[in-house]
Amino acid sequence: MKLFWILDFRFSIGIARVRLLLATICAFLITLSPGAEAQHPSKGPRIGVLLPWSPSSEVALSFLKAFREGLRELGYLENRDVTIEYRYGEGVLERLPGAAAELVQSKVEIIVTSAGPPALAAKQATNTIPIVFTQVSDPVAESLVTSLAHPGGNITGLSQTGSDLAGKRLELLREAFPKISHVAALWTSASKAGRTRLQETQSAAQELGLQVLAVEVQKLDDFEGAFKAARAGRAGALIVLQSAFTNTHRNRIIELAAKSRLPTMFEEASHIIAGGFMSYGPSFFDLQRRAAFYVDKILKGAKPADLPVQQPTKFELVINLKTAKQIGLTIPPHVLARADRVIR
Repeated sequence: MKLFWILDFRFSIGIARVRLLLATICAFLITLSPGAEAQHPSKGPRIGVLLPWSPSSEVALSFLKAFREGLRELGYLENRDVTIEYRYGEGVLERLPGAAAELVQSKVEIIVTSAGPPALAAKQATNTIPIVFTQVSDPVAESLVTSLAHPGGNITGLSQTGSDLAGKRLELLREAFPKISHVAALWTSASKAGRTRLQETQSAAQELGLQVLAVEVQKLDDFEGAFKAARAGRAGALIVLQSAFTNTHRNRIIELAAKSRLPTMFEEASHIIAGGFMSYGPSFFDLQRRAAFYVDKILKGAKPADLPVQQPTKFELVINLKTAKQIGLTIPPHVLARADRVIR
């Protein structure tokens, strides 16, 4: 009788263990199910981030580092105070409208973007969810806002256009190469701000006594011909007027510049890190960090229509000395001394 009781007790314990194991397995499977995430409420407001690059790209990582730093300065930590939904264009502009629509469907409270194409995609996807952009060349020309002082609608942010940047870039080129007389300007008419930027460059060049040769690109096959035209026009340097198209094909531009032994002036430091020669323009890290301040204001009740578009306040000169040596250029010491960053 005692033996039967012991066996019965052990059998009961075995069943209990099996039941506990099954319950654990079921709980684990539930966490893997598609609806499991929805069962756990998000932490804090939901912010959507829409970027044109791939998530592993240097520019995307730099943007996120700066934006998160800005959020931390204001007391927001991701997954504690706010939840961030990420969408990427992977370098393909045609993917941006779909990615923007996904963010709208996920019911984010704010969308943060970088550059003109994703900002425009977000604006076309919603006229109610607040949008904060950074790194847009000309928000008015690109039909994002009515004016810088009074954006109107549901979108505002930070422009990358500062006062007389075209003139300062030309001055830096002439300081680096005093004998220069002709400069080529690589541009694309597909960019809404492209013609304006070209006109600014031409006007600044005229004041400095320089000749500008406009070389236009509309498709990938145009780049080689553009560089040949620059050389035929006796250009001593080339200014790349930034657009979504030239950004996408920056590696091709850098490759052809090295082949042509032609010094290039870009507007953005990331192109110099990638192998370009020189850049002068806004600190994009600063612009991206400041986007968090717009997010904070909107979360506290401000309307995008009432928040003026801000212009850059911090600028930087970046020189790639390694690239200069590869194409046989010598940079005057006083120009190097002015650089905020020198890549060796």
